[in-house]
Amino acid sequence: MRVRVATTALGITAALLALPVCSNDTGIKHQAPSSRTGKPADAVQETAALSSAALTSRLLDPSDLGSGYLPKPEHPAQHDDVTVIGCPALSKLGGDAATGGTLAFPHKAKADFTYGGSSSEISEELYSDSAKKLSAGIDRIFDAMTGCPAYQVVAGGTPVDVASQKLPASHAGGDEQWSHLLTFTAGGRSTVVKQTAIRDGSLLLVVSGSPALVDRHLDKALAKATATS
Repeated sequence: MRVRVATTALGITAALLALPVCSNDTGIKHQAPSSRTGKPADAVQETAALSSAALTSRLLDPSDLGSGYLPKPEHPAQHDDVTVIGCPALSKLGGDAATGGTLAFPHKAKADFTYGGSSSEISEELYSDSAKKLSAGIDRIFDAMTGCPAYQVVAGGTPVDVASQKLPASHAGGDEQWSHLLTFTAGGRSTVVKQTAIRDGSLLLVVSGSPALVDRHLDKALAKATATS
């Protein structure tokens, strides 16, 4: 059985957090260390937020990625009943994405691609807001998802085992970075998703998908997203 797993920060957040969450735990017993690395938002000079149109122009496109990449058609959001078992951190965040799973920033843009006609995918998301709001918003999501090394998600009646692993920061630059691996297992088959988020001033970049594709295109995505000309 192949279980399709969303590969973007929004998609994963929506899948795990969008609808009311149940847990046998009553609260967070131990606060996980922050998954953030880099310069705190308070230490950087604020710059003006970018519009959604400006963010869209800074997304990678097939010509940036190279041959074999195709835009992935956008599908309407699905709202299957989702239950998270064994992760109080995610349980605590349960209602945050109830309106569809997007991060609550006013300016955003997104692009999804498939590669080589296979199941490999890569997604890019850009957000813009104050540095402090970007930092706090993405930090809460990553801390919740890395705070439990293993838990289970039941989505639309299908149980999926999830393993989460915090990763060290890349060398792509930016003021702050977050990165982790998520392994989804169902029916004896597994899908591995890498997510890396980088905040650079008032801009937040999130690149997600097959680990090799994320590693291959992260620097290029950050360079285009932060270009000033």
